[in-house]
Amino acid sequence: MHSLSLIDLGIGYGKRYIQQSLNIVAVAGNMICLLGTNGCGKSTLLRTLAGLQPALHGCVKADDNVNLTSMSETERSKWISVVLTDRLSADRTVVRDIVAMGRYPYTSMLGRISQADALVIDNALRQTEMYDKQERYFNRLSDGEKQRTLIAKALAQQTPVVLLDEPTAHLDLPNRIKTLLMLRRLAHEAKRVVIISTHELNLALQTADNIWLMTPDNGIAVGTPEQMVQAGTFQKAFEDEHFNFVNVAGSLRLHIKDI
Repeated sequence: MHSLSLIDLGIGYGKRYIQQSLNIVAVAGNMICLLGTNGCGKSTLLRTLAGLQPALHGCVKADDNVNLTSMSETERSKWISVVLTDRLSADRTVVRDIVAMGRYPYTSMLGRISQADALVIDNALRQTEMYDKQERYFNRLSDGEKQRTLIAKALAQQTPVVLLDEPTAHLDLPNRIKTLLMLRRLAHEAKRVVIISTHELNLALQTADNIWLMTPDNGIAVGTPEQMVQAGTFQKAFEDEHFNFVNVAGSLRLHIKDI
């Protein structure tokens, strides 16, 4: 079973650390939701894991002995796929062609799509419910459809690890729920490591197998949603004089105080 290990990992920019001494293992078959206050380093961590910016210390390994930190971009693209919040500009590109980009790490120098590649693309489109819209122009899609297209591209890449930064941003509630459930199903059925950065606290508690809760001063707390609710971890991380969290039947209810 695939795994992703953070070993004494330090992340940040230049010589400025945002987080240090991170030692965590993510195991395939689980959807992990990465939560935390603004500025604690969620996006920085995902970008470091994806190899989009260098680690300041330590390393990231897959399956115990594969050092992703020292890999080339091409090599790493066979291990990790990533969906960021950056807007994609693709005015005259159809959905299928965008999803096909996920196969580029495996194609020849000419970038030709084989029959086997086409089947992978078909499967990714079906998994994200975009198969019937594969010939539509990307710029004419709704925000939810655009997000599913980018997720399909990541699925077509067939990597053991899938990283997503705010995959439910700009989506309405039904599409937020639908997206998280789809990613949870992917983790369970395809046995992949799926790590999602999100601000959707209540949805994360209901869909995640594990939570990574980042704080500015205390690294990352790790546990199941139930463990973290019962331990009062969220109350400590998001403490504010104007509200608190109430543990109600294993979930969180926000209690707003008079101002």
